[in-house]
Amino acid sequence: MQDAYPNRYRFGVFIRERRTKLGMDQAALAQKAGTSRKWLVEVEQGKPGAEIGLILRILKSLEISFDVEADAPVETPAQGKSKAPDINTVLDSLKKRPLKKQI
Repeated sequence: MQDAYPNRYRFGVFIRERRTKLGMDQAALAQKAGTSRKWLVEVEQGKPGAEIGLILRILKSLEISFDVEADAPVETPAQGKSKAPDINTVLDSLKKRPLKKQI
């Protein structure tokens, strides 16, 4: 059976790479974000259905921010035909951002 959301694994790899670039272990990041190390391990392994609020706290703890906006204005699509943001594009743009020095 094919995974309906294969990018969740890529997102987990992105989180792990950013964490290690910042010199943080899983316990330190989990504590900084106010979640458990077990939950962070699951996210880094591609946990399906991770809560968006916790994901946003993890991203903030990794000094990552992003804006979600449409590339161009579009007419209202027919019902059931909306276009979701491309997670690969979002992750690629986040990887290109320079690291901030921690004090």
